[in-house]
Amino acid sequence: MEKGSTSILKNESKVFVGVVVISIAVPVLVAILLFMPSKIEGLGSWVYFLPHLNAIINTAATLALIAGLIFIKQGKIVQHRASMTVAIGLGAIFLVSYVIYHASAPSTTYGGEGMVRSIYYFFLISHILLAIVALFPILLAYYYGFTGKYVKHKKMVRFAYPIWLYVTVTGVIVYLMISPYYQF
Repeated sequence: MEKGSTSILKNESKVFVGVVVISIAVPVLVAILLFMPSKIEGLGSWVYFLPHLNAIINTAATLALIAGLIFIKQGKIVQHRASMTVAIGLGAIFLVSYVIYHASAPSTTYGGEGMVRSIYYFFLISHILLAIVALFPILLAYYYGFTGKYVKHKKMVRFAYPIWLYVTVTGVIVYLMISPYYQF
């Protein structure tokens, strides 16, 4: 193996470890903030707007993901890259907003009954579980695409894209179903 290729493998290994660390640390941090015994006080009433903002962010991320798919199918790599970068950026903004809201506002209980309650919890639970596992393939797919490792990128996208799209869409569905029960 050439000296340059060893260096590339070491860098890729470091990126992989970093992605693993981030993919574990983010859900753990979110869980800690969600389930801490007392909420952060003093942020003001503006935090009650954040669930609405999060739904807008998720909708925009969904549109960016769909645009990214359309662009790559048309061979428009620059536009695809821009769309996916927008989706990554929106995901980061969403995460910050989500953490601020859930660390400072009381949880809202879903008030629906019957079959609609089961549907809500199906979407909520599948959304949460897939959001937890989504970060790893998303970050790796983005890294591989950004660095021109297109074979690895395509392999990772087969997992990352449908999960990511499902999480953004179900995030909006969950919001629409629970929003009538928000108390401000």
